[in-house]
Amino acid sequence: MDKQLPVLQKGLKNNFADVQVCVVDCPDLTEDPFRFPVKGLCGSPRITDVGGVPYLVPLVKVDKDYNMNSVSKDLELPGAFILGAGAVSSKTVGMNAELMPLVLTEAEGRHAVNSSWISSINPADGQCLLEKYSDQFSDCNFGLLANLYACEGKPGKVIEVRAKIRTGEESLVGALRKNMEKHYPDKSMALGGTFIIQKGKAKIHIMPREFSACPLNTDEEVNQWLKHFEVSAPLICQSVMVSRDPGLDLRVEHTHCFSYHGEGGHYYTDTTPDIVEYLGYFLPAEFVYRIDRPEKTHNI
Repeated sequence: MDKQLPVLQKGLKNNFADVQVCVVDCPDLTEDPFRFPVKGLCGSPRITDVGGVPYLVPLVKVDKDYNMNSVSKDLELPGAFILGAGAVSSKTVGMNAELMPLVLTEAEGRHAVNSSWISSINPADGQCLLEKYSDQFSDCNFGLLANLYACEGKPGKVIEVRAKIRTGEESLVGALRKNMEKHYPDKSMALGGTFIIQKGKAKIHIMPREFSACPLNTDEEVNQWLKHFEVSAPLICQSVMVSRDPGLDLRVEHTHCFSYHGEGGHYYTDTTPDIVEYLGYFLPAEFVYRIDRPEKTHNI
């Protein structure tokens, strides 16, 4: 883990005025501001890419449904804690929406604990509607696609990232990932974890409640279909990134965020570079799994 510190530090220094990267004890994630169902990000860290964008566009394949408990077994880590970015199961939820998964999957003698959030478009005013998944549903289902980080949820050593005042064009995630890609040209490095936007605002999108009836064939068509918002700190983000695709048709970065003031969705970057402050905790993944890879890739 120590070997990654200079690489991550360099990528951030090219994009932020004030940067600190070090190894620390993972904070207790059951406490504020996280309120996760486990204490830490440690223990057999691994990532997976489930499904994919081709199941959403050009036209949705609503039969693509998954379950976090099953995924944990596919990852050879039953009972895992899973976080990341994905889409809800429209069969379960009855609509399309962004999913911020936070699931302690079931284990022998223990039921699953689903602390996930969903973000949808409020039909009353067209704004963001952020809801706790367990307030309405008791399953651990999701649909179409997800990029997930899984671990045993234990305390331990993690990489702490602090970055203030963005001076470059890259987001926090982009700066970390692209410098790993540059530094490791012959292999893939994967990171997963969580970060807080402590100050400032961020650009996000939320998918409409209804899937597009018309094929979405280009980036422009997808962007017109998505609903874009500017949201305010503090935002708790969960991110999965891979320096380069090793031939598994991986989505190389995917980050969703939620908050305790009613805002959340798919994170792009901050919109207030002069004041933004980030605090993050990450771990390199030991294994990468590809689940239900689409037969055809996409250019979106």
